Amino acid sequence: MIENLSQYQKRWVTGVGLFTLVLFIGLIDNFTLTWIFLGAIYIIAFFEAMRLFELQSNSAYFWAVFIWVIAYFYPNPDDLFFFIAVIFGAAIAYFHNFDKKLILPFLYPVSGMLFILTLYQDFGMMTILWLVITITLTDTGAYFTGKKFGQTKFSDTSPNKTLEGVYGGLFFATLIGSAIGAYIVPFWIAVFVTLFTSASSVFGDLFESYLKREAEVKDSGDILPGHGGVLDRIDGYLFGSIMMLISLRALI
Repeated sequence: MIENLSQYQKRWVTGVGLFTLVLFIGLIDNFTLTWIFLGAIYIIAFFEAMRLFELQSNSAYFWAVFIWVIAYFYPNPDDLFFFIAVIFGAAIAYFHNFDKKLILPFLYPVSGMLFILTLYQDFGMMTILWLVITITLTDTGAYFTGKKFGQTKFSDTSPNKTLEGVYGGLFFATLIGSAIGAYIVPFWIAVFVTLFTSASSVFGDLFESYLKREAEVKDSGDILPGHGGVLDRIDGYLFGSIMMLISLRALI
């Protein structure tokens, strides 16, 4: 049925479906369910990243799954990237023909997903809501501000993104996101954390655009009708979550 819809209609139907699912997960606020939900996103994103990096390795998938399973039990999931870095360093030293590029999907998206899980584990579901609102407002604010006032190109990597749009996204995300964050931390901390998170998400989106240009593809995948792949939807979160967690730890 969805195949008969226009691209715009597919985008809205998929968006509403994703919003409903995320709202359901958020209202239940159960660690195991959240870990499963994020894990599904994690595996699909890892698969898409492997394709963007033009890599093939069954062992890489094993280590990706292994890390996520360990993350369920380990109190500081963000530490696990360094664990895998040690494993890869040892493999590079021991196996002379080891493909060094295999570390790339663990840098992106694995590290970001581990930070999202840690953010939920350490600061709760309300902080995830804060993250979602901040990233969403950064995207939508940039789109509408850029459409209305955009004249200056932001980067050759993403020709449609304008500097005016970026400023608009940062402004609206910081304005409203800080009000949400103020329920969790003092307002002045919420302002800085939201601003840093919003700015990071802009470059998360830009980084994924760079990867797609390098791979000469329009989308990271086609699993989400009207939206493309999972990486196309979570690119801002993979950078933003890291900055939010680091900022919260630094300022609280």
